[in-house]
Amino acid sequence: MASATGIPNDPVVDRESAGADDMEPLLGRPGDASQRENAPIAKNLILGTGIIAEGASLLLIASVWAAVFLHGPLILFSVHPLAQSLGMLVLVQSILILQPTHSGKQKQVGQKLHAGLNLLAFLILAVGVISIEYNKIRSNGAHFKSLHGYLGVIASFWLLIQYLVGFTMYATPKLYGSEAKAKSIWKYHRVSGYVLFLFLQATVISATQTDYNFNVLGLKLWAFILISVLIIIGVYPRIQKQKLGL
Repeated sequence: MASATGIPNDPVVDRESAGADDMEPLLGRPGDASQRENAPIAKNLILGTGIIAEGASLLLIASVWAAVFLHGPLILFSVHPLAQSLGMLVLVQSILILQPTHSGKQKQVGQKLHAGLNLLAFLILAVGVISIEYNKIRSNGAHFKSLHGYLGVIASFWLLIQYLVGFTMYATPKLYGSEAKAKSIWKYHRVSGYVLFLFLQATVISATQTDYNFNVLGLKLWAFILISVLIIIGVYPRIQKQKLGL
């Protein structure tokens, strides 16, 4: 999920000029989403299967926000689902914007956007965590009452570590001994990020099994499983194996 400085550029073939196979999937083959030269980086968000992840992420936030605002009243606890769903939307953007980059210039721009969006996502998610913790402290509520609570805490610390490692590798590589050593562990950072993203999907799904959802929001387990599967389908086929050292 992080940047890819130091990795050799990947050749990009203009599929239209080269003549694409008529039998090729409409959304391309796994790992095919590559940013074309001089193409706007914003287009990375919908390249290949990315458009599926975008649609599913928007469906997630629409479902959660509609449930919160239609099943009022709004209380401090309401901040949690609102913030977490928005944070997930931003996090998906941070992944999609960087994945298709391959040239040095593209990677530099992608790295900055990736880091900025990741920071924004982390701050939004932190607001959601702080709001629920403050609400529990104020009302003397029980902590870690559900599986969602346990997964949420693990995900929060994992996200913090992921961001700190990614940022320091990019901004202060000497912390790892040298720039070369920092570059050598990029692939592990990426693998950790993709595993974390799966963990976050499980955390989102588990939210449907909480008392607050049963009693107030009424979000459906099957719907959130479907949304998470669509997000995964949109993100993971775009993984470029060479960026993972494979």
